[in-house]
Amino acid sequence: MNQEIPEYKLQFKVQLSATRRGARLARLLATEQLRDWGVSFESPAHVIAELAANAATHGRVPGRDFRLAVLSDADTLRIEVTDARGDRLPVLQASGLRESGRGLVLVEALADRWGACRGPFPCKTVWAEFDLPMWGRWDRV
Repeated sequence: MNQEIPEYKLQFKVQLSATRRGARLARLLATEQLRDWGVSFESPAHVIAELAANAATHGRVPGRDFRLAVLSDADTLRIEVTDARGDRLPVLQASGLRESGRGLVLVEALADRWGACRGPFPCKTVWAEFDLPMWGRWDRV
């Protein structure tokens, strides 16, 4: 059975160094792109910052970059962060009193859906989707 692959009309993709600076740049560039598209960007910016920070921290392999893709159609905004550690899929942890490890709890709270998949080898992709409200949709499709 063929699985339908959505076609996104708006696409922004960038490859960045797996560093704190690269993670910060991912958030800044994506926020500006969302602003240009006329899409509400506050919650997606937090998710982008978290996923990019995770790629730079937990998904880092020396000498390898991470990729950010921000994709949108009339109904959905999708964020994908691909890093070089396909052997380590993210796990949602209870927030508790720990100082770290709460990032995916934030992603879970802000995004309508999120998940992770292995590939392309040796990488993994962590993604999050936002349903665009009627007031946040663009009419250029």
